[in-house]
Parts: sequence; structure tokens; C-alpha cells
Amino acid sequence: MKKQFLLLAGLCLYLSGLAQVDTTGKSNTGKKEDTIQIGSMIIVKHGNPETGDGMEVEVHHRHYYHPSNVSTNWIIIDIGFANFNDRTNYSSAETQQFAPGSTSDWFNLRYGKSVDVNIWLFMQRLNVYKHVVNLKYGLGIELNNYRYTTNIKYLTNPTKIIMDTINYSKNKLATDYVTIPLMLNFNFTPHRRHEFGLSVGASAGYLYSSRQKLISNEFGKQKTHNNFDLNPWKISWVAEVQLGPVKLYGSYATQSMFKKGLDQVPYTAGIRLSNW
Repeated sequence: MKKQFLLLAGLCLYLSGLAQVDTTGKSNTGKKEDTIQIGSMIIVKHGNPETGDGMEVEVHHRHYYHPSNVSTNWIIIDIGFANFNDRTNYSSAETQQFAPGSTSDWFNLRYGKSVDVNIWLFMQRLNVYKHVVNLKYGLGIELNNYRYTTNIKYLTNPTKIIMDTINYSKNKLATDYVTIPLMLNFNFTPHRRHEFGLSVGASAGYLYSSRQKLISNEFGKQKTHNNFDLNPWKISWVAEVQLGPVKLYGSYATQSMFKKGLDQVPYTAGIRLSNW
């Protein structure tokens, strides 16, 4: 009875001209198949309408995700690696005064150990044009850790970098920033929960903590908190790629992390754990 009712409803809608026929074809079993679409409802007829043999009607509904004009994503985690582009002229007088006897090999990093972890309190997305073009912004902290392979040591008052005679099993410079990103987001699939798109823009970060952590057999664990003549502000170009449930991020600073002596431009890349 249910199938007959659906068949009658489908035929009436078809004959009244209210329906839009999308496709007509034959299945692999030799039965004819008609597809009728009415808004978000799709009616599929199987069988031979002339003889009535094997006649069946299927009703499907298309479900669309309707994003809001303003959406908020709370507590986003980034996990990636940290590095820097070393553009320092080590033969310059300024560099040799800041780090006497230094070469680029002094600042080699353990790439698997030099990490970037970001914790965003929130990110918000504002619809600009049909949910395809959006404004994306947020607030959070960036935690950059540079793990050196050598035994360099930061001295303070004044800041100076030396090559120590002690063998350190761990030698890390950590820089922490409070950061505000501002990006233009392009969402190519606005009616899907798992989106495909990208975001590009810039971020401004303020250095609120920096320290060097050393571990050696002679002195155990040592930790020195100082600004080490680091730039208090970090302005970076930022980008994000959304590949359905997988999200990748990257950043590249516009200037050196140091105010003088060294020209080392930091950059990061990794995986973003977020809802969108």
C-alpha cells in the first residue's frame, strides 16, 4: 500500500509539471529508471512504466548544512615544528660582538625536537559573501621551542651568546607570544560540515615570556628567564589549508626574532585540530 501511494504521488507530480526531470536511463538489470527532483526531495522510479513490471519508487532527501553568519570555534590546538631562516652575516662586527666567534653552525637545530604548539582560546568566522568569503580572527598563545644541537649559552646584562665548554644534553630557547591572527577565509564547500578551502592573512604576537633551558651532568637543570634582546613583537604572514577533516597551518615572520646581532626569521608549520 505504501509503495502504491508513493508511486501515485510521484506520477501525479510528474504529470502536473511541478517536477523537474534530472536524468532518465536504464539500470544494469535492463529496467528503466526515471529520476524526479522536487526541491531537496528526489524520487527515483524503477521498472517498466508501460507494463508495470517491477515498478518501485524510492524517495530520497538531500540534506544541506546551513552555516551561521557568525560562528565561533573554542580551544583550537596547533602541533607542528619551529625553525628559522638564518640570514645573519656572521662576518659583521655587530654579529661578532653579539656572538663572538659564531658561525651558522652554532645555531643548528634538532628538527624533531624543535616544536611549535599553539593554543587558541577561540577563533571566529564572519560571513562576508555567501559563506564562501569570510573574515576569520581569534586570540591565543604561540609556544615556540628551538632545540639546539650545540652547546651555545645565552648570557645576560648585556646579552651575549658564547660557545660553552660544558656538554649539554638539552639546550633549548623558548619564546612565548600572545597572538591575534586576522585572515581572509575562502570556503569552497560552504554547505558541507567538513570543508575544503584556505585562509590567508597576518598575525601580531607580543612576547610575554622567553627563557633558555639547559641540562648537563655538571649543573643539572638550569633555566634562565630573560628577553635576550629578542624583538617584543612578532608580525607574521599566516595561512591555513582545510582538506575536509584535515587542517594544516603555517606562518612566516616578517623580520628577525632578535633586535640586533642575529638575523633569524622564524617560521612554523603543522596540523591544526579544530572543528573548522
